[in-house]
Amino acid sequence: MSVIEELQTAIATVAEGVGPSIVGIGRGTRGSGVVIADGKVLTNAHNLRGDEVTVTFADGRRTRGTVAGWDGDGDLAVVDVDTTGATAVTWADGTDLTVGTAVFGAGASHGGGTRVTFGLVSAIARAFRGPGGRRIEGSVEHTAPLAPGSSGGALLSATGQLVGINTNRIGEGFYLALPADAALRSRVDALARGESPSRPRLGVAVAPSHVARRMRRSVGLPERDGILVRGVEDGSLAAAAGIEAGDLIVEAGGKPITDADDLHAALATLDLPFEVKVVRGTDERTVQVGGGATATGEA
Repeated sequence: MSVIEELQTAIATVAEGVGPSIVGIGRGTRGSGVVIADGKVLTNAHNLRGDEVTVTFADGRRTRGTVAGWDGDGDLAVVDVDTTGATAVTWADGTDLTVGTAVFGAGASHGGGTRVTFGLVSAIARAFRGPGGRRIEGSVEHTAPLAPGSSGGALLSATGQLVGINTNRIGEGFYLALPADAALRSRVDALARGESPSRPRLGVAVAPSHVARRMRRSVGLPERDGILVRGVEDGSLAAAAGIEAGDLIVEAGGKPITDADDLHAALATLDLPFEVKVVRGTDERTVQVGGGATATGEA
């Protein structure tokens, strides 16, 4: 059998075995999803527009599902929906993907049916920005072509096992997938149980560190690493703590802050209350954040 014939057989086998596990998310197939268990569909959070969503199965059946768990920062969500007739995908036993590994992309096509494509892993341990601007680490870059509406679909091994969730398109012909490793599976299991993560949200608009340095220099203040607060939301944790526009955030929960990614990473690990160190002019001060309602989401 030639290489082309082997590839044709592999694509046909993957399509037949996994096709029923791939669903369309939203009217008009805004995105794709993967049946991971009876009554449970995994997709990207950015494919959802509320607590309910239309789910279209490979056989054309269309029904409504409700969001069980949602993680906007990690761009993941699990939907409760009647999956009768659709088998759950099999998770790979470990995802030791390396550059050159053959992979298959599977996404929903408009009106039902599954699109399967072939590609290779082109890079590992890539990072990208989630829908809320937070940095998502550890993704897999590959070359399996994906049409619009494929995000949230499956990245599969040659044996049809789930090795990733396709999430982001980068440039011409390259795509990023969240690796379906033990850490992802644990997060997905929690979402399926209705356990949406909750992270403190300061409620500030910030400027990058290089802008902060330039602005401080322009008014004769010494340069400091940190992020400049451009605005504070009314009623936010930051407002209650006394953080003001013009403050330079240099530390949160004892962790140094040099850019917005540092702040996002710190907030993801902190529980209320916690301390934030700011510089106001030349005066360094520490404020306590916490007490009252907890907002969640972006910084």
